[in-house]
Amino acid sequence: MHHHGVTFITFTDDFSRYGYVYLMRHKSESFEKFKEFHNEVQNHIGKTIKFLRLDRGGEYLSQEFGDHLRRCGIVPQLTPPGTPQWNGVSERRNITLLDMVRSMMSQTYLPLYFWGYALETVVFILNRAPSKAIEKTPYEIWTGKRPTYVKRLTSDNLTPKSEKCIFVGYPRETKGYYFYNRNENKVFVVRNGVFLEKEFLSKGVSGSSVHLEEI
Repeated sequence: MHHHGVTFITFTDDFSRYGYVYLMRHKSESFEKFKEFHNEVQNHIGKTIKFLRLDRGGEYLSQEFGDHLRRCGIVPQLTPPGTPQWNGVSERRNITLLDMVRSMMSQTYLPLYFWGYALETVVFILNRAPSKAIEKTPYEIWTGKRPTYVKRLTSDNLTPKSEKCIFVGYPRETKGYYFYNRNENKVFVVRNGVFLEKEFLSKGVSGSSVHLEEI
């Protein structure tokens, strides 16, 4: 997937539908991102990757990538180019991802380069949302734990020094939220935030339309 000089790669577990997304500058980084994903799965979840089903006829599969899979005992399954139905889970998931990102970006006045945050937020949401295909949430099946949610504060807790910021996502490494402060042009992590949802909805924003294409 490509947009504004940023590409992304997704890995989805076929059984639980749990997904990972990694942003890249170039398609050639896909091997690096797979290694990052592989380490995360082994160290944090303690799972073994047995098969890697690649769409696009495996055009991402460099010699080096292929050798690495062989060394790890991972069997690559290549789907023929132009037959997305062979890799239905990823294909449908990517369509959903892009639709949701477009929808989020159209509701905001944030600059277009925030679409990466939107994408990661969409993956976060989908991993915690039940679907027709599975009994529990992908998160529960994949990790064996129930999702925990950060406690939201009510608006009585607004202190005089709190500033209005825009919620842009969930950090991977820690519980909490990403907020964007317009005045300082900075994104930062907060453990707790007050969400003024009604105010946002009543604004009737017409945001930016994002052109996202699948490559």
